[in-house]
Amino acid sequence: MPTKLHVQRLTFGNKLVRVLWNAVWLLFFRPSPVPLHGWRRFLLRLFGAKIGKPAYLYPSTRIWAPWNLEMGNHSTLASGVDCYCVDKIKIGSFTTISQYSFLCTASHDYLDPVILHWPQMPLVTAPITLGDRVWITADVFIAPGVAVGDGTVVLARSNVFSDLPSWVVVSGNPATIQKERVLHLDAPST
Repeated sequence: MPTKLHVQRLTFGNKLVRVLWNAVWLLFFRPSPVPLHGWRRFLLRLFGAKIGKPAYLYPSTRIWAPWNLEMGNHSTLASGVDCYCVDKIKIGSFTTISQYSFLCTASHDYLDPVILHWPQMPLVTAPITLGDRVWITADVFIAPGVAVGDGTVVLARSNVFSDLPSWVVVSGNPATIQKERVLHLDAPST
């Protein structure tokens, strides 16, 4: 297992608050109309999330533990995004996570010998950090412990298992650098 991962045990209190959060998500977050981003920001903040202004959160976005989520200003979690934030997820400003992407901060240590005597593998976690102006396109998987540098674009259906530098375009499984991301600053805006 990568050394970034650390074993974590979830307390009864953590499980209880997550049950309450899931009820709030089901009754008030999920059925809310798409334009009510402010309402969903409010609900997440009630559970400890640090959300910038304005941040855009769509109703079908899943957030496992809001108290482990931090979003910068003008960032977006699109439809069907799953934030499995057992550990911290930090999303920079002007960053977009497109539909059906999965940010995964936890897994299980399948090499731990405890499984010889106990039916459950130990839970291991590591935070995910996405810089400013990052675009995670559709259906991307981000593994525990990954940091994505500012301005990076991860193309559709890619799987990211290691840190990515700033201002590059990556794709594939595992994601590899395809080219630098160079902005055309002299081009007229449309």
